[in-house]
Amino acid sequence: MNNIGFIGGGKMASAIIKGIINSGYSKKENIYVSDKNNDTLSILEKNYGVNTYNNNLDVIKKANIILFAVKPFVIKDVLNEIKGTITDKHIIFSIAAGISTKTIEEIIGDIPVIRIMPNTPALVNEGMSAVCKGKYAREEHVKIAFNIFNSVGKVIESDEKYIDIITAISGSGPAFYYYIINEIAKAGQRLGMDYDTCLKLSAQTALGSAKMIMESGINPEQLIINVTTPGGCTAVGNDVLKDNNTSDILFDTIEKTMQKAYELGKN
Repeated sequence: MNNIGFIGGGKMASAIIKGIINSGYSKKENIYVSDKNNDTLSILEKNYGVNTYNNNLDVIKKANIILFAVKPFVIKDVLNEIKGTITDKHIIFSIAAGISTKTIEEIIGDIPVIRIMPNTPALVNEGMSAVCKGKYAREEHVKIAFNIFNSVGKVIESDEKYIDIITAISGSGPAFYYYIINEIAKAGQRLGMDYDTCLKLSAQTALGSAKMIMESGINPEQLIINVTTPGGCTAVGNDVLKDNNTSDILFDTIEKTMQKAYELGKN
């Protein structure tokens, strides 16, 4: 049984811990978490019964899988703190945005490193995570990453050169979908219906539409055709979207988000 250590015990770490315990991938007694915030550790102990520490080195000594769930601006300091304790028996997973596998490897040496870009729907077990292996990582390490992150949603493997596009689509993407869902609900409110009902209609329709794409295997363009009656209500709405260059707006949104992710990754 692998012992899994978390450096950082915030919301994303909490979601992953919950997922791997509920999925049966790991037992609570095999999970170790360090964090500077005692309140965070108390909550994790109470909710999941995991082992908690204030000292990062205690986690490194107890676990062979180490998942960094700290803010990007502190990860280099943490890596320098623990590099003398890391051995070739460890596997490093990092969800720190903008921190490349190469950056981590330059500090800790020839250790398997895998970078993961998860997203916040992992908090409700509907996350989308992308796994990117570093220079020294092997397929067996990728498999472990898939097992862990499948417990909070879906997982793909990608070359790290695409990480900024992934960040724009799935990392930042939930905010864009929230915006669209909310604006559709507010449109219904402006037309005379109460907001809460409109939001439920909009959110569940988005959920169902996404599920149709994921489970039917039908191309989204064909699904649009399936819903649309020529000259009907949906056709009119489709025309409004096309006439207002919605596809260009969404492309610009993803492109600018990708560019920002790239800039942050260089710093």
